[in-house]
Amino acid sequence: MKYIMSIDQGTTSCRAVIFDKGGEIVSIAQKEFTQYYTGDGYVEHDAIEIFDTQLEVCKKAMEKLGVTAADIAAIGITNQRETTVVWDKNTGKPVCNAIVWQCRRTAPFCKNLEAQGLTQFFSSKTGLLIDPYFSATKLRWILDNVDGAREKAQAGELLFGTIDCWLIWKLSGGKCHATDYSNASRTMLFNINTLEWDNEILGLLGIPVSMMPKVVDSSGVICQTAPELFGEPIVISGCAGDQQSALFGQCCFDEGDVKNTYGTGGFLLMNTGDKVVRSKSGLLSTIAWGIGGKVTYALEGSVFIAGAVVKWLRDELKMIESAAETERLALEVEDTNGVYIVPAFVGLGAPYWDSDARGVITGLTRGANRSHIVRAALEAIAYQTCDVLAAMEKDTGSLKAIKVDGGASSNNFLMQFQADMLDRPVTRPKNVESTAFGAFLLAGLGCGYYKDIAEVTRLIGSFETFSPNIDDKKRAALLEGWAEAVQKAKSD
Repeated sequence: MKYIMSIDQGTTSCRAVIFDKGGEIVSIAQKEFTQYYTGDGYVEHDAIEIFDTQLEVCKKAMEKLGVTAADIAAIGITNQRETTVVWDKNTGKPVCNAIVWQCRRTAPFCKNLEAQGLTQFFSSKTGLLIDPYFSATKLRWILDNVDGAREKAQAGELLFGTIDCWLIWKLSGGKCHATDYSNASRTMLFNINTLEWDNEILGLLGIPVSMMPKVVDSSGVICQTAPELFGEPIVISGCAGDQQSALFGQCCFDEGDVKNTYGTGGFLLMNTGDKVVRSKSGLLSTIAWGIGGKVTYALEGSVFIAGAVVKWLRDELKMIESAAETERLALEVEDTNGVYIVPAFVGLGAPYWDSDARGVITGLTRGANRSHIVRAALEAIAYQTCDVLAAMEKDTGSLKAIKVDGGASSNNFLMQFQADMLDRPVTRPKNVESTAFGAFLLAGLGCGYYKDIAEVTRLIGSFETFSPNIDDKKRAALLEGWAEAVQKAKSD
């Protein structure tokens, strides 16, 4: 039996997940890597460390299963999006640390672009708002601030890529400089109408087109790994940004299908089919995936801090030792005792898009204890999802049910509270690893492991449904308290 290995390169850890033909996970390995907080709102990663860690967990997952490269039919890649790497194509060394999607260092430059009246210019071409979140201004910052970078870039010596592109380049031994449609659409440099890098935007930002990778389908053979990495080459035949991969992994193949992923951030995506839906409510138009030369679009709401607030409780506040504790602690109290946490550690994403917002804890009294604060942190994840869903409904009409996935979706308290606040069912698959599962499906279709969408749809297992169980008056009061807390966090 041949297997497919998903590379799931996230914001805080690298994972390798091996699936069998029935879509079951047969081996998994995971390892966290270093987060660098080098200034106010600055977040960086070491791209070399990411590759080394990713390669290590791939080998470990294979070793645990007792398989070799000959047993792996293909590799699928899914990744943290927007994070920006620039490297020397001759030495293979990054010119500086990767600038992470959460990093807000380019906020002043973005404000300057907005002041020039360029919001519509960028939105009409890329589907995105002008924001430090995306790759474009991060790349511009590197060219402007790293010694010699601009000169090298203009001489054709530097390459740009998001993390998928960096991994493909490294895994192929420097032979393939490529990204897929979904990741390209997150850079603020890609024209989602013409499906090519936009020369006007590149010119405006002073970015040489020679730095840009080739854009390929999300499903289909991209390249092979260098023989020395795994003993013999393995085909890479699937690639998608983590949120689009989760949309695919939840089998949201029909127009109007919606999923929400609770990872480091929170991401609500709707499949909008073959048309770009332009939001009037602070959401993003993006590409879900490209298959067979045809792209599927999506509408997206991005929350910057979701599961990361739990990591903050663990690492900075030392309130918990593991994420698993949060459910028990939240259930020890009936409510938050009036406490709200707005985790705007790196600003607020959709639908507010406030780079200068900062986190707040409101409603503290002498009676507030650890359990109240932990519960408030979990509730904040759900409240932010409510804000995005409300914006999505303004753009598209009423949504019936939401499919959920990601690490924090395994928290039953959070999922029940989410259903209560949304006033609609929340359905969670038996396997919440939808991001890795999506990469598996894309790779499986891309290498001929599966013949079509109908075949992979049958792999989806059972779902668990959380139904609303709260009265309208109480829901309205809780949401009103959240709205007041958000106002305190906003910069204006």
